[in-house]
Amino acid sequence: MHPAEVSTGPPGAAATRRPGRPRSERADQAIIEAALSLFAESGPEGLCIERVAARAGVGKATIYRRWPGKEDLLLDAIAALKAPLPEPGGRSVREDLVALLAAMCQETADPRRAREFALLLGEGAKYPRLMARYVETVVEPRREVVRGVLRRGMASGELRPGLDVEAALFMLIGAVLVGGRYEAQAIPAGYPERVVDELLQGLAAR
Repeated sequence: MHPAEVSTGPPGAAATRRPGRPRSERADQAIIEAALSLFAESGPEGLCIERVAARAGVGKATIYRRWPGKEDLLLDAIAALKAPLPEPGGRSVREDLVALLAAMCQETADPRRAREFALLLGEGAKYPRLMARYVETVVEPRREVVRGVLRRGMASGELRPGLDVEAALFMLIGAVLVGGRYEAQAIPAGYPERVVDELLQGLAAR
C-alpha cells in the first residue's frame, strides 16, 4: 500500500480517502450544463425537463427536487452563463480597462455563449423573469466592475472629475458587443487597447 493511503490516526483507524465532490453537486452541475446546452440549441421553447434529465443522466425526480419547473431551472442556469470579470489590478485605469475588455472579447469567441446571449435578447419579452435574472446576476455585477475602475480613475486624477460614468461604461461594453456580434471576423488582437486609447484620448481635436 502506498504510504499516502495509510491513515495517520490511532491504530486500527480506517485508511483515509481524499474527499470527492459530493454527488449532489455533481448532479447539479450536470443538470445546469444540460439545461444551458439545450437552451443554446433550441431556446426556452425547446427545453423541457425530460430532455434535460436525459442529457444530464439523472431522473426527472432529481431535477424536480431542486427546481419546480423549467423556468426556475433556467433562472439558476443563467447565473452560469458568464464567469466574473478579472479583478482589476489597480495599477492604472488604462491597464485595468484593457484587461477587462480583453476578457469580454475572449468570451465572444465562444459560439455557444454567443447563441445563448442572442436567445436571451430575443426571448426577453416572452420571459421577463429570465431576462431580469440575467441582468441582475450576470450583467450588473460585471458593469459594476467597470464602473469601479472609472470611479477610481476620477479619484486618482487619471480621469477628469465629473466624468459620465454610465456613458463611458456603455461605450466600452458596446464596442465589444458590436464588434463580437455583428462582425464576420473574430475581434482582432489589439482591439481592446485601441478602444480604450480612443476613449481615453477623446475624439475632439487638441
